[in-house]
Amino acid sequence: MKNIVILPVCAALLSACSMNIGNIFGGPPGRVGDASSTGEMGVYKTALAQRIASANARQLNPERPQALLRAVIVLRYQVDGDGNLLRAEIARSNGDRAAESIAMNSLYNSQPFPRPSAGLMRYGRVELSETWLFNDDGRFQLRSIAQSQLSE
Repeated sequence: MKNIVILPVCAALLSACSMNIGNIFGGPPGRVGDASSTGEMGVYKTALAQRIASANARQLNPERPQALLRAVIVLRYQVDGDGNLLRAEIARSNGDRAAESIAMNSLYNSQPFPRPSAGLMRYGRVELSETWLFNDDGRFQLRSIAQSQLSE
């Protein structure tokens, strides 16, 4: 009797793994883990991180991030087909307003970004997130291109 109940439950759980979900900004649903553009998205995300780093070189930490970071700020943002920033928001923060401001300003000051390929575009935009890793001195690295963190 237990097997009769467990099998349908397991089947329902497994089918949920491939369900469509909405994107981070409430747009049309997309497939979770769409392998067709995953590698291309990683390359584009690295190019964006390098652009942000080069545009904000004075605020960049050239060494490995310290073991206990001052702040970790995650920004979600959208880029249009011409490389313009359409929207940005703080997705995660420890409440360090100065670090949030530096992260947001570094993103805005890095425009225009490299143009995304047509394969990455969804409804005229690409949606991404990036993590800013802040040392105590206020300098940062971007997780996409950061060196490994120091141990304690």
